[in-house]
Amino acid sequence: MLPLAIVWDVNPNLVSLDNVPVLGELTIRYYGILFAAAFVLGYILFVKIFRTEGISIDVLDRLTLYMVIGTVIGARLGHVFFYQPDYYLSHPQEILYIWQGGLASHGATIGILIALYIFVRKEKKPYIWILDRIAIAVALAGFFIRMGNLMNSEIYGTQTDLPWGFIFVQAHEVVPKHPTQIYEALAYLAIFAVLYRIYFRTRGSFRPGLLFGLFMLLVFTARFLIEFIKEVQVPFEKGMALNMGQWLSLPLILLGIIILYRAYRDTLLYPTKKRGNDQ
Repeated sequence: MLPLAIVWDVNPNLVSLDNVPVLGELTIRYYGILFAAAFVLGYILFVKIFRTEGISIDVLDRLTLYMVIGTVIGARLGHVFFYQPDYYLSHPQEILYIWQGGLASHGATIGILIALYIFVRKEKKPYIWILDRIAIAVALAGFFIRMGNLMNSEIYGTQTDLPWGFIFVQAHEVVPKHPTQIYEALAYLAIFAVLYRIYFRTRGSFRPGLLFGLFMLLVFTARFLIEFIKEVQVPFEKGMALNMGQWLSLPLILLGIIILYRAYRDTLLYPTKKRGNDQ
């Protein structure tokens, strides 16, 4: 007899239309809506941050463009090269088929870091300045993306006897599994609340590197721990002591520790006062 469980049979498609002019078939998925909501709310959050610091909204518009490009390209290439390189090297045209799924959060992190570096070079801003602030929005985005994974019935956990186990009907599962999407989503939401509170309590006057260091440490520690109860994402992970997500999380956890150490030792990653033409 199966334990008590939540039967999850949500169609991932919110709207499906045929014979749409020009487009032909059009499908709007919950995942896409939640992904877009993450960017919209992140934009609203940054409007508040920039107004707090007296920065032009024009700068924010440019930042948003860099973020969108960095996130999408990084997340897609991360999945391609970290999880299924053999398949995509044999079918390179499918790298562009983002609508079929396959986005990796570690790849998104790398893509965002690169995009932000290019952004601050053009805007003459310190790199750690933008990293501290973007961490708040990215933590919130993580919540929405994992909820999108829930709506897709993907990236769930191993079998469980707990009463909140989910039977993912759309994924053809017949036994309760850990809803690890919800575990991660709630972890990211809590991290967002911590970062948001620190920023607005200090009105942006905190130790440089504090928010970004906390973000890296807390997000990827949560990811590392939750991975222990996740189903493997690709076949080669079977039998590994740590899966690919955990191996990728370890250097990012270490990076968070190093940044926090430097922040609290007052070894600033950029000067607080301008010297000559330095920014």
